[in-house]
Amino acid sequence: MKTQTASTDVFGHPKGLLYLFFAELWERFSFYGMRALLVLYMTKHLLFSDEMSFGIYAAYMSLVYVTPLIGGMLADKILGFRKAIVLGGVLMALGHFFLTFEHPVFFYSSLSLIIVGNGFFKPNISSFVGKLYKEDDSRRDSGFTIFYMGVNIGGAVAPLLCAWLAEVYGWHYGFVLAGIGMLIGLLVFKRGLNANVFKNHGLVPNQEVFDKKKMGIKSGYLVTISAFLTVPIFALIVKFHQFEHYLVWIVSAFLIIYLTYILKRVTKIERQRLLVAVYFTALYTLFSAIFEQAGSSLTLFADRSVNLVGLNAAQTNSINSGFIILLAIPFSILWTFLSKIKRNPNSVIKFGLGVFFLGLGFVIFGLSAQQADEFARTPMFYLIFGTFVYTVGELFLSPIGLSKMTELSPLKYVAFIMGVWFSANFYGHFFAGKIAKLTAVSNGGIGVFSEGLFGKITEFVTGMSGEFVLAKGEAFQQLYSYVSVYASFGVIACVIGVLVIVFSIPIKKMMNGIH
Repeated sequence: MKTQTASTDVFGHPKGLLYLFFAELWERFSFYGMRALLVLYMTKHLLFSDEMSFGIYAAYMSLVYVTPLIGGMLADKILGFRKAIVLGGVLMALGHFFLTFEHPVFFYSSLSLIIVGNGFFKPNISSFVGKLYKEDDSRRDSGFTIFYMGVNIGGAVAPLLCAWLAEVYGWHYGFVLAGIGMLIGLLVFKRGLNANVFKNHGLVPNQEVFDKKKMGIKSGYLVTISAFLTVPIFALIVKFHQFEHYLVWIVSAFLIIYLTYILKRVTKIERQRLLVAVYFTALYTLFSAIFEQAGSSLTLFADRSVNLVGLNAAQTNSINSGFIILLAIPFSILWTFLSKIKRNPNSVIKFGLGVFFLGLGFVIFGLSAQQADEFARTPMFYLIFGTFVYTVGELFLSPIGLSKMTELSPLKYVAFIMGVWFSANFYGHFFAGKIAKLTAVSNGGIGVFSEGLFGKITEFVTGMSGEFVLAKGEAFQQLYSYVSVYASFGVIACVIGVLVIVFSIPIKKMMNGIH
């Protein structure tokens, strides 16, 4: 057994982790490369208004994270992880390349292809990582943190390269590079399959179910056909994003019904653990709603209200991922070390700290206004330092959440529950769009956070009052609309993070031994 472990492990982890690490790295390269360009492309090239751009971006990003619910279920029941990941990768690659054609049909179709593809790719590659470890394997948290670093290597490099290409040669070259990244990710995953590093994991769960014919077509193939047929539907939802709240109600009803169904079919311990998974997902929704100002309002904040040095606005999207690359391994080592000396904080405490540091990062963005110059531009230091602080919060919460979903889920429903976890991003992006729209200046207004309690919080953090800003002109009004929102939501997140820590004990008990 010792010889076998030594030959199949790499750096103390299953060899399959290495292939999933690089496949996810390149997939995220494609995703974040395109994401960094999207809002700027809409506002600067397509000349959409801020409100319309935020609406399309929020609809696209939220739908990207609701389709994993369906993709996870189909993988559990019909496709298996391997086929689902390949199907998702092909759809996403097509989506990135479609963006090179400048026509509304191609624009909305490309976003839709990525939405559908991500539904098959994202939950199943994350669940695949969990399958590499036994339930009581102490390396699990560390393995997910390493995997999460792969996500962010792609997320750090992509905005730098894609934004550079877009600026020097044109927007469409940036989108092409994102598509090439997705193809590389697919090739890495296929190489891992050919090398048999995943052994018997991720195969079709039931070949009879896969081969069962409906309308003369095997169920497995019917899933692929249906995936392509849903593309126009999601394209219309993105185009008419103002009606997305109806989809939120539909998704919520589906989640409640299916989770209730699962809760009735599991043991008492599994039920309690599953409720904790739902609680963690709710916290992640709050985290995501604030965190995902990156890519939308924070990109425009950097473009309009920050004295940038060495980076353009799109490239600032790489700062968060760059810090994760620097911090992921130290955090991974930290969790392993703290486990050995039995001082590793439980997951509930980590979640509370994650939400708190997220809020603190956005408070720092608010503080930047205190050193605004005469052109209403703030020092870049605050953008970098604030991003560093909320990145620390992300490392306390996001990779740990991925790990806990695989532990808290009943084995039969692990991919679906991973989809539930990613649904937090669906809700988060939906609400992130609402938050981002609060930063848009219209009719000379200065936003909803200029009066009452939040007006006082904003003035304390930013050093700016509503009267001062109105007297200074449009540039300061735009700055104030950003920092007032960041300061207010930052304080809200800090308070909630503290409350999560204070009331952590009963939640910990419901985890029934899972740390």
